[in-house]
Amino acid sequence: MHCHLRIPGFPEREDLATGSRAAAAGGFTTVVPHPNTRPVIDNPVVLRNLQEQIAKESLINVLPAASITVGQRGEELSPLSGLAACEVPLFSDDGQTVASAALMRRALQAARQLKIPICHHNQDKTLAAGGAMYAGDVATRLGIPGIPASSETVMAARDIILAKETDGHIHICHVCYAPTVELIRRAKQEGVHVTAEATAHHFTLTDAAVAERGAYAKINPPLGSQADVDAIKKGLQDGTIDAIITDHAPWTATEKDQDIRTAPFGLIGFETALSLVFSELVNPGVLTLSEAIAKMTINPSRILKGVSKGRLNVGADADLIIIDQEKKWVADPDHYQSKSRNCPYRGRRMQGKAVYVIVGGRIVVAP
Repeated sequence: MHCHLRIPGFPEREDLATGSRAAAAGGFTTVVPHPNTRPVIDNPVVLRNLQEQIAKESLINVLPAASITVGQRGEELSPLSGLAACEVPLFSDDGQTVASAALMRRALQAARQLKIPICHHNQDKTLAAGGAMYAGDVATRLGIPGIPASSETVMAARDIILAKETDGHIHICHVCYAPTVELIRRAKQEGVHVTAEATAHHFTLTDAAVAERGAYAKINPPLGSQADVDAIKKGLQDGTIDAIITDHAPWTATEKDQDIRTAPFGLIGFETALSLVFSELVNPGVLTLSEAIAKMTINPSRILKGVSKGRLNVGADADLIIIDQEKKWVADPDHYQSKSRNCPYRGRRMQGKAVYVIVGGRIVVAP
C-alpha cells in the first residue's frame, strides 16, 4: 500500500511495465504508488490520464494515491473531493511533510467527510535538515550528519493530536523509531483513528547497514538502532502497526552511486519483501504466517478507501499467489524485474518466494 513507480515523469527510474513486473515477481497483485511524480497527482485530469495509462500497460492492479496539497508544496489543499470522485484510495504527500498544522487539520476534516485516510510522511524537516542517516553512534563514527528519531515522533504526535480533535483518519507512514511506536500504541488505546505501516527494511536492517552498503542503505526515515527494530517487531506483533509495506523507491545508478551525503534517499523492495517477512517475522515466531500475510493483504485493504482485496471467498477478485516457503535464492538486483538496482540486500541468502501470481484469474508469474 506504499510504493513509488515514478510514473509520470521519471521513466529512467521505473515505468509501469518494469514496476508492475517487479511487484508481481515479489507476489504483489495490487499496489498503491504515491504521488511524488512529475506532474504531481494533485488534480483529476492528471489522475485520470495515469489511470488510463495503467489500464493499458500494467500487469497488476495499480491504484494511484493523490497528493494532500497542490504540487506537494504544503501550501494549499489539492481538490480532495474531485480526486475522491476518481476513486483514490488515500491522500499522501509522501516524501514531503505538511508542515502547517492548520493545513493538516483542514485536510483531516475534509478527508473524514470523504472517508479516505490521510497518509503522512511524519518528519519535522527542521530537525532532519542536512541529515543523511540516523543520528546515532554509527553516524558519529562515520562523520555523517544525522537525523534524530525525534524528527519522526514530534510530527507523529502533532498528527495524532489533530486526528483525535477532528476524528479524521491519520495513517502514519513507514514507522521506524521506538518512541513513535509507543505513541501510536497509546493513541490506539485512547480510541484515536490512527493506523500505521512499517517497511521490511526497517525491521530487517539497522543503521550499521550504512557502513556496509553506503548510499544503498540510505532511506528516509533512516534505518535506526536495534532497539528500534525490536520495537517495530513488537508493534507488528501486538497490532500497533497494521501493515507491512515496501516503500519501493527506484533510482538510477548515476543518482544512487554517489557519496552518502548527496545520494538520494530510497531503495527498491518489491522483490525481497516477502522473503524478509518469512526470515525476520514468521520463521522466528514474531508473527504467524496468517498474521504476516494479513499485514500485506487484508489489513491494507481495510485501511484504503474502496479497495476490496485480500479475501478468499466466492465472488472476490481472483488475485492469488502461491508461495514456496522453502524455496532458497540469493538476492541479485542485476536479475530483478525492476529497472533500478538500488537494493541493500545484494548477496543475501533468501528463503520463501511467490512462485505463481494470479491477477484477475490470469497467471502473470509462473515457474
